[in-house]
Amino acid sequence: MTASILTVDDSPSIRVALKIALTNAGYSVAEAGNGAEGIEKAKASAFDLIITDLNMPVMDGLTMIEEMRRMPDQMGVPIVFLTTESDEGMKARAKAAGATGWLTKPFDPDQLVRIAKKVLGR
Repeated sequence: MTASILTVDDSPSIRVALKIALTNAGYSVAEAGNGAEGIEKAKASAFDLIITDLNMPVMDGLTMIEEMRRMPDQMGVPIVFLTTESDEGMKARAKAAGATGWLTKPFDPDQLVRIAKKVLGR
């Protein structure tokens, strides 16, 4: 069964890069442009993994993770932060909010796929 991944980023070029890397690795990919849209997509479909940016308009990634962790059907879904932030304090806040992992932009597509496989256990 193909794992389904939701990518949440306000940059269309980043979403395309994520989609190419993940679909080439055999994953099914859905996209959202901000945290609020990400929550709507997560309510509408089940995802095996969510990859989100931190800084976005409408709703940032940290707020989105906090909201998702309050939704019973999203509690166990791994969420990886993909961000330009490398600040330890922000990493600690993300972990406290429920983030599973962290990947710094610009990202290496092979590293992204390795993290997805590790987090998904396949």
